Amino acid sequence: MSQPPSFQHPSIPDHVYKLHRSLYGLRQAPRAWFTRLHNFLISHDFIESKVDASLFIHHTSCDITLLLIYIDDIIITGSNSTLIEHFINALASEFSIWDLGPLHFFLGLESQPTSDGIILSQSKYALDLLHRARMADAKPCTTPMAATIKLSTDDSKAYDDPTLYHSTVGALQYLTMTRPDLAFLVNKVAQYMSKPTVNHWAALKCILHYIKHTHTLGLHIRHSCSTQLHGYSDSDWTGCLDD
Repeated sequence: MSQPPSFQHPSIPDHVYKLHRSLYGLRQAPRAWFTRLHNFLISHDFIESKVDASLFIHHTSCDITLLLIYIDDIIITGSNSTLIEHFINALASEFSIWDLGPLHFFLGLESQPTSDGIILSQSKYALDLLHRARMADAKPCTTPMAATIKLSTDDSKAYDDPTLYHSTVGALQYLTMTRPDLAFLVNKVAQYMSKPTVNHWAALKCILHYIKHTHTLGLHIRHSCSTQLHGYSDSDWTGCLDD
């Protein structure tokens, strides 16, 4: 690397330094950090998930420990609190860490433990979304979209702020992680990202009014929840006006 200011050698100012380890801020630094942490986890018998490189799993004959990584933030949970505490101590002996205690807020998700499970919600994120969309003072609405609404690509004049439309729809997509009731609606308005119209924005505003009324809703995951996945499909008999 080039010699940084105030550390230039007076006799050889055009020479460069050879790095023996990664430095914070380099392009290679994130990869070097993940490799370091990855090797540590593997050495402690964690297995990297095949579907998510940031998820690591540790199995014993009776217990399971799950570890999720986002850069240098780590969430850990499992069926045995003693094993979790033991691993946190091992992690602290290898790296300089802060143990922030039970999880309450992570990447816009709010975690609230209950007597029978956990509630995941995004109330603060939803309110921030309304503020960014200039809808913080919107009146609450109990329904997100009229059942009879039919949107199409050319149903009105172009909306004058497509950037706001794009950013709002993108933010709504992240909100659907804990709000499956919004998934169909967001999918609907996302179909018109290339050329949003006034009617599309009106439909999007209806969703925002609904969010103002329901921003505290979330997912209640109970201890006894079944892991069986159920899927549902609804056919509207080619009701899309653009098909």
